Amino acid sequence: MDKTRQQQLLLWLKKQRVYGNFWFSISLLCGMTGALLILCQAWLLATLLQALIEDHLARETLLPQFILLFSCFVLRGMLLWLREQAGFASGRVIRENLRRQILDKLAEAGPAVIQGKPAGSWSTLLLEQIDNLQDYYSRYLPQMLLAVLIPCLILIFLFPVNWVAALILLLTAPLIPLFMALAGMGAADANRRNFQALARLSGYFLDRLQGMETLRLFNQAAAENSRIRTASASFRQRTLEVLRLAFLSSAILEFFAAVSVAIVAVYFGFSFLGELDFGHYGLGITLFSGFLALILAPEFFQPLRDLGTFYHAKAQATGAADVLETFLTAEQFQIRSGTLKPDFQQAMTLTATDLRIVTHQGVLLVGPLSFTLEAGQRVALIGRSGAGKTSLLNVLAGYLPYQGSLKINETELRDILPAWWQQQLAWVGQNPHLPARTVRENIVPQGDDDPLRLQQACALAGVDEFLARLPEGIESAVGEQATALSIGQAQRIAVARALCKPCRLLLLDEPDASLDGPVAEQVSQALLNASFHQTTLFITHRLDRLDQWDEVWLLEKGKLVQQGSKAQLLQQPGPFKTLVEEMGR
Repeated sequence: MDKTRQQQLLLWLKKQRVYGNFWFSISLLCGMTGALLILCQAWLLATLLQALIEDHLARETLLPQFILLFSCFVLRGMLLWLREQAGFASGRVIRENLRRQILDKLAEAGPAVIQGKPAGSWSTLLLEQIDNLQDYYSRYLPQMLLAVLIPCLILIFLFPVNWVAALILLLTAPLIPLFMALAGMGAADANRRNFQALARLSGYFLDRLQGMETLRLFNQAAAENSRIRTASASFRQRTLEVLRLAFLSSAILEFFAAVSVAIVAVYFGFSFLGELDFGHYGLGITLFSGFLALILAPEFFQPLRDLGTFYHAKAQATGAADVLETFLTAEQFQIRSGTLKPDFQQAMTLTATDLRIVTHQGVLLVGPLSFTLEAGQRVALIGRSGAGKTSLLNVLAGYLPYQGSLKINETELRDILPAWWQQQLAWVGQNPHLPARTVRENIVPQGDDDPLRLQQACALAGVDEFLARLPEGIESAVGEQATALSIGQAQRIAVARALCKPCRLLLLDEPDASLDGPVAEQVSQALLNASFHQTTLFITHRLDRLDQWDEVWLLEKGKLVQQGSKAQLLQQPGPFKTLVEEMGR
């Protein structure tokens, strides 16, 4: 990663701090208050040592100083605890905000983007990579400011006492961040590569887990086990590379800090022996000034030590930010940004002219297409696998970008507010998604108090057939990813949801694919009856019921090659007749 890119990412990371500014300020205030206590503590210790060793004062007379010193220790501990709590809260707020931004972005992009990557890659983005920002915001960023403020405060405090000791600290301090920065740039680059490898490994591993039964059937489990072991070993080597660079930066800091403290100690040692006689403003070297400088010298470098301890957090955050910032700012996920809410008093007609459906990267998927879907028209969309049927439904639902024209009455789809358009349509796909907690909430939204409509939808979709077997009936939890239900049950709930929702456009992508027997017949009939109440586009591979639909559209290699009723298409030579003959109908 070049230096310009690193600077861009660090600037982006600092901009995200605005969401946790309150807790960040508290953390910084605790750190500065602790620095003032360090100065008080050093002054009291030097005063006590001067009084006990050189002035030979009785310990009883120094009781107030001892109490104050003990109070400094206690207060510093309390402030350190409070600073840790505030720092963690700051990081938590920022992480929650970033997760919200990513989830909003994914919701805007739609399933076409989500299904384009393995689930493990998205989980890595939402969990591991965002979690690796925690230490950057809770520890590194506050410590970076304290590493500047606290040494400056100690220098201001020490210069009036002994300018030579202060000058030694001042001259040696810049060497530490200089050499740490050189090591840190390498660590950030290694960490970025490590994140990319982790995302690939997570997606690969999850996909293999989901396909474990298939691998066993084809006797490939041992081969995949070997591949995963090889990939894990490669990732382990990358992780060790990051750790080596992190340890190197810590070693650099400790070396220069030890050298600096040693020089201060040597200076005072020779001064007490009378070999050096400067730096004391003509008052001579006292035990107080020597102890004060030697006590403050380690404290001068302690913020830099702490910064070095957390320096790997910066490398981790920079590597994670490279992926997060790219995802959040990518224009390719912007499908449309319309703001119109058309008032469709008349029936809704969809008209496509030279329509080209493309991926978010601009790759052509389907097209050019030209068609008119009249208001209330019921169309069955057929074609071989990969012909572009699902892509057409995705662009109508607003999940894929397009070129050319796709108008709803006289309004271009890309100019319509996406959230408003989503309310105008209902969708049933091959893989049902049940995001809400209970069966009821997945059929009707909270606050919908129409029990008759809910009951009718459940009866038509065949949901009431299995409700009695669920532990709490319609209030039963569906579980994570609907694990408490069978695929057929989840599909019937998705169908009931579509039947319950008042809509102008009904999109069906083989909704009976995971059903069989009487239930499949019941659901197919329910959706067929529902299709008479709004415009409907129905993807199917079953050719025996096409005569029940107003028109049949045949897609082949991304082109709309035939349109008409089943009877009309059978009377003319073409790909539809060939397809029917191949299916033996």
